[in-house]
Amino acid sequence: MKFKSEQKTKDIVIKGARVHNLKNINVTIPRNQLTVVTGVSGSGKSSLVFDTLYAEGQRRYVESLSAYARQFLGKMNKPEVDYIHGISPAIAIEQKVNTRNPRSTVATTTEIYDYLKLLFARAGTTFSPKSGKPVKRDTVESVVDELMALPEGTRVLLLTAIKSTEKELRKKLEIFLQNGFFRILVNETAINIEDFLASTDKNTKNIFLLIDRFAIQPGDEDSRNRMADSLQTAFYEGHGECLVHILKESGGFTEREFNNRFELDGISFEEPSVNFFSFNNPYGACKTCEGFGSVIGIDEDLVVPDKSLSVFADAVVPWKGEKMSDWKVYFIKAASKDKFPIHKPYCDLTIEQKTYLWQGNNGWEGIDGFFKELERQTYKIQYRVMLARYRGKTACPDCKGTRLRKDANYVRLVDAGKKVNDYLAYPSLSQIVLMSIDEAASYFTSLQLQPHQQKIADRIIKEIKSRLLFLQNVGLGYLSLNRLSNSLSGGESQRINLATSLGSSLVGSLYILDEPSIGLHSRDTEKLIQVLHSLRNLGNTVVVVEHDEDMMHTADHIIDIGPMAGIHGGHLVAEGNMASLKKNKDSLTGKYLSEAESIAIPAKRRKWTDFIEVCGARHHNLKGMNIKFPLHCLTAVTGVSGSGKTTLVKGILFPALQKHLGNYSGEKTGTFDKLAGNLKSVKQVELVDQNPIGKSSRSNPVTYIKAYDAIRDLFSSQPMAKSRGYKPQHFSFNVDGGRCETCMGEGEVTIEMQFMADIHLPCEECKGSRFKEEILDITYKGKNISDVLRMTIDESMVYFASETSIINKIKPLADVGLGYVQLGQSSNTLSGGEAQRVKLASFLGKGKTQDHVLFIFDEPTTGLHFYDINKLLTSFNALIQQGHSIIVIEHNMDVIKCADWIIDLGPDAGKNGGEIVYEGTPEEMVKKTKGHTAQFLAKKLRIG
Repeated sequence: MKFKSEQKTKDIVIKGARVHNLKNINVTIPRNQLTVVTGVSGSGKSSLVFDTLYAEGQRRYVESLSAYARQFLGKMNKPEVDYIHGISPAIAIEQKVNTRNPRSTVATTTEIYDYLKLLFARAGTTFSPKSGKPVKRDTVESVVDELMALPEGTRVLLLTAIKSTEKELRKKLEIFLQNGFFRILVNETAINIEDFLASTDKNTKNIFLLIDRFAIQPGDEDSRNRMADSLQTAFYEGHGECLVHILKESGGFTEREFNNRFELDGISFEEPSVNFFSFNNPYGACKTCEGFGSVIGIDEDLVVPDKSLSVFADAVVPWKGEKMSDWKVYFIKAASKDKFPIHKPYCDLTIEQKTYLWQGNNGWEGIDGFFKELERQTYKIQYRVMLARYRGKTACPDCKGTRLRKDANYVRLVDAGKKVNDYLAYPSLSQIVLMSIDEAASYFTSLQLQPHQQKIADRIIKEIKSRLLFLQNVGLGYLSLNRLSNSLSGGESQRINLATSLGSSLVGSLYILDEPSIGLHSRDTEKLIQVLHSLRNLGNTVVVVEHDEDMMHTADHIIDIGPMAGIHGGHLVAEGNMASLKKNKDSLTGKYLSEAESIAIPAKRRKWTDFIEVCGARHHNLKGMNIKFPLHCLTAVTGVSGSGKTTLVKGILFPALQKHLGNYSGEKTGTFDKLAGNLKSVKQVELVDQNPIGKSSRSNPVTYIKAYDAIRDLFSSQPMAKSRGYKPQHFSFNVDGGRCETCMGEGEVTIEMQFMADIHLPCEECKGSRFKEEILDITYKGKNISDVLRMTIDESMVYFASETSIINKIKPLADVGLGYVQLGQSSNTLSGGEAQRVKLASFLGKGKTQDHVLFIFDEPTTGLHFYDINKLLTSFNALIQQGHSIIVIEHNMDVIKCADWIIDLGPDAGKNGGEIVYEGTPEEMVKKTKGHTAQFLAKKLRIG
């Protein structure tokens, strides 16, 4: 390829890139444009964009720091590239879920929570739960202002109450005399302390120390200063309290009380501060759950699994059996007195009736009392077993899952636009974080604070509204601010990071994104494209690794890497616009875009009779629907982002089936009535999501699919290994023996960076081989164990051709399109989609089993090219032929068009979703509905 002169071009020029499988390629990335890098999975896209372009940008940044700073950062290796010209400060936004912190939420990740804490601490009003009146601290300044507002000449007495017994009174008055006070007020009459002490009538009631008396003179600075000094004294002597008697001309007086302590109605309140609203701080966190929002308690779903039953019909499972049924009999007797409907289905009970059943009243202890009785008898093993059976994660009883201490909810934002008497009409911080992003944006747009608070909060609210708008623009308006970060998909997590970056409004930067369209319905992708265009229009260069067809159509420049994956990839196949890509005969991407190649629509849809039904699903935004999931076929659950797909499948169906099968993982099950259908036919349920395949950095595909045991056995059976007495464990990098002890079998050492991402450098002892030198002497077909771990799946298929036991385990990895992945590649470096396909391969490798497994896949097309989706669908069909069932949560129209059955949720996101738009075959869906999914599916099926 010919390059422009490097002095004349402003574009980013990469020469001789050789990282991983890249074949010494030269690429030009136009500046201030949107460039899409595409190609089959494993072709080298990430190697070019992240491991070459971004890594060099980061390295140059470190090199620009002072020598003092660099000594703490260590050395960063230069990527294998000859030259990169025109590189900008780079920001990489990857699709990995960044945190496993159980306290991290959408609001904290986007920094919205920091602004909310500040807003409530500075502009919030504390209300007393007793009277509903605002709590305020009187200051010397505020009392002076109030008194100076009285009519000129008004006479005022400044007093403090003397609280004392008759015995102590004399002593106190003598001290007052010594401190310079001369008068007290007794029964509204001012008398000298000395006269009072000399008199015989010492009524100790209604005695006040007279601090000062003065006539109001507005505008007189000396009078104001005197009043302030006297008030300071009054607050000191009265331990924070003072009284003011405003004398009337007609006689009598008006009394006003002032208090410089933050209290009201006999309750002392905490003054709002930033830490007071932080659940990550011991000061603000709920004391019961320590800021987690959930505790281990008695799980309602385990106690009442079938909510369509009544208490009389044994809805409460622990009350079965000869002995425990006594509780049921006792409850039925108590219920008749309190008119509790024992024949009413549990799901139809009111909140008050459920509270009565669980918490009881004066004559009935409730289900909670039943379990407390069991806890008192845990010395009996049968009771310990019974308690364990019904324990699970439950919402914290103190904070109801909001994570903050109770009294934080006394602080509210007073909306001047609302004329209400009840402070509960104003939202607390807990209520705001439970809102969706769309609801919060609407609330802050209409919020009108009182003038004083508005001045304080203007800048804070502006920042909050700005961040909420960015989150809406990237299609995340349906998420609640309190949503846990570790429950987000890779795509959602990436788009949150994108929204956070948008808030910085940088110009002249290089933004690198890894498949930002993941988890987005085709309708929502359009919004994302607008966001990327706005980033570009600000004057930034945007580079996106992407497979989405819509994204490619709107790109200014497309780079296609390939032609295939792994060792067969790494070449620059095509470069230019969409039209030139479609015409390129060497480009596999171009062939699919021009429809020379395509993903075939199945000749016929599978028929089904068996099904599992979820009845009364009403968790989050689901509207109490009954929905059937067919068995022994491919079912696609579709709908716009935030319509309720994940809530239905991962939040209700999966944990409910786990509980039914007796292998419950402890995750909270969504609200529903009961499971019905052919439950007995399902022997196992597997959720194949995008979470990493292992927590250890030593975890990799070959260990996950259990093929490494056979490989270690093979090497330990070699003649030299036998002569040296090496056992299979000597070829393991997880245990002592043959592994390098410097890096503990990692092959690299991690240098922690103080304010940047950690740096991983090859181990100096083993040079990245992971093993001791003597172990590397053992070879099979000319390669040692380290060489084998560096092989790709495709290479190993040829290398181990004669070893049937190893081939049978490795082949499924190639079948699901992972032939380009190295056998020993760390699971940390696998994308969410790759980790998901490794899990799929492990199930395919088990072959046909007697047990019917229901597989649930969450966006299995993540990171897949059109070519790889074809392979994925072949793997799905293989699983179904083995007698299993598959449910996929999916937005990709190529997968949806190949499904046997579609469940489309919507019609929109958040509150406007959670309903069944359609159930049936793809063809019927396009004919019968006009929903968002049907519109895009019609193009794929060529209907309409």
